[in-house]
Amino acid sequence: MLWIAALVLLMGLAFGPTLWVRHVMRTHAADRPDYPGTGGEFARHLLDHHGLNDVPVDITEEGDHYDPRDKAVRLSRALYEGRSVTAVAVAAHEVGHALQDRDAYRPLRWCHRLVSTANLTDRIGTIVIFGLSALGGAALSPRFFLFGVAAVVLIGLIRVAAHLVMLPVEFDASFRRAMPIIDQGRYLPPEDMPAAHAVLKAAAYTYVAASLFQVLNLFRILRAFR
Repeated sequence: MLWIAALVLLMGLAFGPTLWVRHVMRTHAADRPDYPGTGGEFARHLLDHHGLNDVPVDITEEGDHYDPRDKAVRLSRALYEGRSVTAVAVAAHEVGHALQDRDAYRPLRWCHRLVSTANLTDRIGTIVIFGLSALGGAALSPRFFLFGVAAVVLIGLIRVAAHLVMLPVEFDASFRRAMPIIDQGRYLPPEDMPAAHAVLKAAAYTYVAASLFQVLNLFRILRAFR
């Protein structure tokens, strides 16, 4: 019973923030015909206003983000073409990352290096784990399986760390950059500012939700090894 209770609690911690983020985004995604432009147009305006004319705004199917390698802001089609509080806030958030890159904001660079490292260890680790499992099965030696478990734990911890260290970067993009831009530029009516604040908070906590999901995934893999 304790094992089941711990699993249920862990699943709640892992999926709860993700569901909350999605709920906040959907709640404030209602179409607003009174807004003068779409999320994509707003991002383009902010980039040009801050001298980032060479940074494109693209439509993506991989989730809203700023790509520091290609120097591009990428928005989902719904937000790129939408006129809503969510579209405006998320566009400003991603432009906030572009401003971090322009300003050589060191935490952003550190985080993307760690994410790149995590992606590399994922690929290498998958090969190592399958190799050790095969060797362990062929040699009937538990040592190879233990090395495999150690590799899984290391890969999982690197991935969790990569998501967690993004938190201060996300908060900087939301509250030190995007929120002042929206507020001081009076891009939204005063009555919409609380909703924009909620969306920016959800955008900042996206990586917390992702890191908790990685913890659950690590727990699941270790349970399979057990």
